Amino acid sequence: MKKISDSRRQFLGVAATIPFWIPRSIKGYTSKQMQSFNLDGKIVDDISKWDLDTPALCVELDALERNLEHLQQTVSRNGIDSRPHAKTHKCPAIARLQMETGSIGICTAKVSEAEVMFEHGIDQILITTPNVTPVKIKRAMHLSKWCSGLIQATDSLTNARDLSAAAAAAGVVADVVVDVDPGGHRTGISPGEPALILGQEVDRLPGLNLLGILCYDGGSQHVKGFEKRRTQTLERLAAASDTILTFQRSGLNTEIFSGGGTGTYNIDHETSHFTDVQVGSYLFMDAQYRAIGGSSDPEVYTDFEPSLTILTTVVNDQYQGRATTDAGAKACTINKPWSIVKGETGMNYRSGSDEFGTITYDNPSRTYRVGDKLELIVSHCDPVVNLYDQMYAIRNDRVEAIWKIEARGMSN
Repeated sequence: MKKISDSRRQFLGVAATIPFWIPRSIKGYTSKQMQSFNLDGKIVDDISKWDLDTPALCVELDALERNLEHLQQTVSRNGIDSRPHAKTHKCPAIARLQMETGSIGICTAKVSEAEVMFEHGIDQILITTPNVTPVKIKRAMHLSKWCSGLIQATDSLTNARDLSAAAAAAGVVADVVVDVDPGGHRTGISPGEPALILGQEVDRLPGLNLLGILCYDGGSQHVKGFEKRRTQTLERLAAASDTILTFQRSGLNTEIFSGGGTGTYNIDHETSHFTDVQVGSYLFMDAQYRAIGGSSDPEVYTDFEPSLTILTTVVNDQYQGRATTDAGAKACTINKPWSIVKGETGMNYRSGSDEFGTITYDNPSRTYRVGDKLELIVSHCDPVVNLYDQMYAIRNDRVEAIWKIEARGMSN
């Protein structure tokens, strides 16, 4: 045991003096190495994305910027705003881009995400999940003291009263929206009279300031076929639309009627008094969304471009009809449909193994050899992003910036 202990100490002592594990002459820059080229988020050396060690999360800037532009042009033309959901990217650098290109604020799913975003300069934040435990409520009210643009959701009388008491204890008046259930029975109060009673109670409570409602219809986002998706969306938002009219007639504030998402961004505005769409995946796109079809292509959703990819390396090519990569479930998740090999046809990808992904060939556009690198269009961008500490911002195949995923793991 003494020899092992001494050897380990000696190894660690030597390792502490070595700045990088891989010599500069060997291509395959690790995340630690890449940070040495990083100055205020910008890369100060000319590095190809193909020289990154894998798996690596990459975002193509040109495609990302076109997605931002298309979204903003569409919602502006339709007379509504965008309030993107940061649970998709968990990245303050991207949230700032969204605000700079016209979004009126961002959404977060959790108070922990809101805290991170505010720490990095984002001050217009809607927390879409009601905070119900004393700890979360206290954290949210503390954040309200510093973040004047923080909005919280509530979906019950008990919760509203708890929020008001906590706001009073913190010395703030908290902005609140009533979360209305579109029919999925996940969160939200029933539309109509129950929502009205809650809205009136929020309006009366001394610690709260009512701003309107939110109604996120997650169940409609992935309905396949544009017309079918449109029909379901408008039917399920109708009760929320009636509710906002009831709020108006009762003299309640209705400046916010927020909801919708990437699958319905060009549908939601048809709902009366709808104000802003909570898009998320539009930035990156993924295999799940591409499968729903759009207004111009019934088979593939082409409104937005896939900008987010996982760079992976082939580690085995010995067996006929298949190859193995280093991007398994820990890099890709096991969400379905599976990831898509970018730019290729006649092959399928599976990431069911923890460490390894599998390419199977049917009538492939090409085959891969050990050491080859390829890109995967991700299966479901939200959980994939949460697997990484950073993403590489790529333009013309060169690494332009490193974006820290500061809210990674912020699930409480």
